[in-house]
Amino acid sequence: MRHQRVMKKFGRSTEHRKALMENMVTNLILQKSITTTLPKAKEARKDAEKMVTIARKGGLAARRLAASRLNDPKAVQKLFSEVVPALEGRKGGYTRILKLGTRKGDGAPTCLLQWVFVADAAKKEEGAAEGAAPAAEAK
Repeated sequence: MRHQRVMKKFGRSTEHRKALMENMVTNLILQKSITTTLPKAKEARKDAEKMVTIARKGGLAARRLAASRLNDPKAVQKLFSEVVPALEGRKGGYTRILKLGTRKGDGAPTCLLQWVFVADAAKKEEGAAEGAAPAAEAK
């Protein structure tokens, strides 16, 4: 019985699907945001949030578990040194999905999957730029 089994298959074999999610999470860690289709982003979000939960524990066992699930040692290093400290104090919801519209070729819904701290940094930069502009005009 398949009770409570809600994993999308994406028309791929098990090995192909695992490799796809592994690559998506690795690229999300390395690039901080990726553009993909909405169903793939929703599945990758689950794996990415689990990776952050593992990495927040710290320690050698957590690092080895993360290394076994990611295919790049640079991604493991970046996860522990940059991503986890930037998400310090959050209890969950480490990623954000922003819908971009449909893809021209096949009409698939596309989106941007990114870490929450990337969007927060962009908002702070915009706020600083907007706050500095009126002050400069007033002088």
